[in-house]
Amino acid sequence: MSDTPPSTSVPADRLLAASAILAGLGVALGALAAHALKSRLEPSALVTFETGVRYHTLHAVAAVLMAVLAHAAPAHAQAARRSGWLFLLGIVLFSGSLYGLAFTGLHFFGPITPFGGVAFIAGWLLLGIAVLRRPR
Repeated sequence: MSDTPPSTSVPADRLLAASAILAGLGVALGALAAHALKSRLEPSALVTFETGVRYHTLHAVAAVLMAVLAHAAPAHAQAARRSGWLFLLGIVLFSGSLYGLAFTGLHFFGPITPFGGVAFIAGWLLLGIAVLRRPR
């Protein structure tokens, strides 16, 4: 018997790995904000950075849960994976743009943030709709 997992788990494994790495990065960025950035950033920039960290860590954990759901509930696997990837996209766009704004003050990053918010919302809605539509 092979130790190789079924091919259907590969996409969920990739999501789980990416989510776990981003969750760890979120914790590291939170620690950075709490210790190293407090004295280096303007208060408003620090608030912006901390907002990015909050949404980053919340959605990284949500993406981990989506990967676990994809493994555990085959009926929801596709929607869970898609939701998880939308959460990760949201982290890159929403939190990443807030990090850029906090560090540089360049308002170029501001218009990117809503696209990340839309990705977060779409991930949650996709999951909810998939659960409601599942045949009983």
